[in-house]
Amino acid sequence: MTDTTLEQQDAIDAVKAQMRKEAHARRASLSDTYRKEAAKAAAETFIAAVPVPYAQTISIYWAIRDELDCTPLLTHFMDDGHRVCLPVVMGRDLPLEMRLWAPTDPLVPNGFNTMAPPAGAETVVPDIVVTPLLGFDGTGTRLGYGGGYYDRSLASWPQKPLLVGYAFGVQEFDHLPRDTHDVPLDMVVTENGVRRFSEG
Repeated sequence: MTDTTLEQQDAIDAVKAQMRKEAHARRASLSDTYRKEAAKAAAETFIAAVPVPYAQTISIYWAIRDELDCTPLLTHFMDDGHRVCLPVVMGRDLPLEMRLWAPTDPLVPNGFNTMAPPAGAETVVPDIVVTPLLGFDGTGTRLGYGGGYYDRSLASWPQKPLLVGYAFGVQEFDHLPRDTHDVPLDMVVTENGVRRFSEG
């Protein structure tokens, strides 16, 4: 990596850091009432707009802090008999492990105040991944938290799943910088509707 490339990367990292602060502030400004209504609206939009065949596996995450609540979405797919898996953090620099979860299966703490199926649960490569994010733009660029868990996971799987961002509408930015390792979203679902993106 040349000095110029290093300088460019430092500049991108600095922009991302500032945008993460802005995204956190936008989410924090939302009221509890709005969050509850948004979670219901986003779930209804997702169910209507994103086909999930029973033969496919969908990955849904536990929302943390002030993320858009995934509970209505998770409850729908679990109650409807779909194959659902939850992401499991295996280590700071490792890909996520996706473990199948059924309503009668136990859950164990998995860091970041989340729960996950225990070791020994069946691991899968999901066909559809509902992914958390801090920000997104009109080209499908996703601003994550900087840990790289989803990027490493996507790079380790034999095929790319349908990647669906799940967020509040206020998390949309006009433009986000995209690193070469950043995998763009196929779509984003918010309380305002669904956005589909073309490649590039």
